Amino acid sequence: MLTSVSRRRLASEAMNQRVLIIEDEFLIALDVADTIENMGLKVVGLANARKHALSLAAHADIALVDVNLADGRTGPEIGRELAEQYGLTVVFMTGNPEDIADGVDGTIGVLTKPVMPEVVEQTIGYAIANRLGGMAIVPRELKVFRGNAN
Repeated sequence: MLTSVSRRRLASEAMNQRVLIIEDEFLIALDVADTIENMGLKVVGLANARKHALSLAAHADIALVDVNLADGRTGPEIGRELAEQYGLTVVFMTGNPEDIADGVDGTIGVLTKPVMPEVVEQTIGYAIANRLGGMAIVPRELKVFRGNAN
């Protein structure tokens, strides 16, 4: 019975996770947002640069972050700041994963674009489990940074 109650509480907490998408390609951001909303989660906003991303940080739990944004190669620093200062669970999505091959402090890992909707779903599921202390299979397409695997 206790396990059943714990599972329901975890499921309820999982569905309350809010996602921030930091991507300068508007159509990609919309596509990712649609996938996340179809999962039943809330997208708190789309940002294409550092200032807007940080203004939305307090309203999010999870962030998907591109490396190269409208204001330059600011994604890695934004991701680190979101994780360390705001406590967000951060996953990068980029066409240039080699740019962050050594990882970014406090963040989970990186997906190589283009990313299929089912991979976004699996990765968000993994990020939620990671955030809430649950267990989940690491999506095959997600390169997890050292020290961050569940």
